[in-house]
Parts: sequence; C-alpha cells; structure tokens
Amino acid sequence: QVQLVESGGGLVQPGGSLRLSCAASGSIFRINAAGWYRQAPEKQRELVATITSDGNTNYADSVKGRFTISRNNAKTTVYLQMNSLKPEDTAVYYCNRMVAAQGTKYGLAPFGSWGQGTQVTVSS
Repeated sequence: QVQLVESGGGLVQPGGSLRLSCAASGSIFRINAAGWYRQAPEKQRELVATITSDGNTNYADSVKGRFTISRNNAKTTVYLQMNSLKPEDTAVYYCNRMVAAQGTKYGLAPFGSWGQGTQVTVSS
C-alpha cells in the first residue's frame, strides 16, 4: 500500500492556526476514508478526526469547533485545518487511510502503513 505523506507542521503560538496536508506519494492514488491522528511524547496515538468516503466527519471532543478535516475533489489529498491552537495540541500528527470496522472509535480503523508524520508545536 502506498504510504501517505504528511506536511504542514511547524511552530505556532497559542491561538494561531496551521493547515496540515496528507497526500499519497505522487498524488497518484485516491484517498477515500481517512483519519488524522496525533501522538505526544510518552503518550498513545490519539484519533483526532475522520472523514468517510461520503464526506461525513467526526472529531475528538478536544478539537471540536477548532479543527476541520477535508479532502480535495480528486481525493488525492486530505487536510486538517487547525485553528485556535493550544499547547496541548503539540504532537506529531499522522494521517492514514481508514476502513469500516465495528467496535472501533467512529466505526473506522486505519489500514495503511504509518508515515513519518509532521510535528506541530504550540508554544509561546
């Protein structure tokens, strides 16, 4: 399976915004259902937001109203718009393709390989 590439991370002050991108290598393959995850040091990977093949979205309570997951029409890139960033948002952010799975959060589970992620640091 083609590895997805995350980009757009960086250092931002609290209250700032950042837009992350997730794309298949060379933008050759399409992304149907996808999810954004984040992992802070010494913590487990956390599911942040998902988007289904039909465009339905779900968000973790910690980011609702602040983050927006979206996808381009060609389904080659998934985005995560992050507004009103807080220090607790600091983490490495990953994206992955998702598949329907019962008993899982939001009814979806990742099925692709994990990439390097992109570092988001929120600090003053």
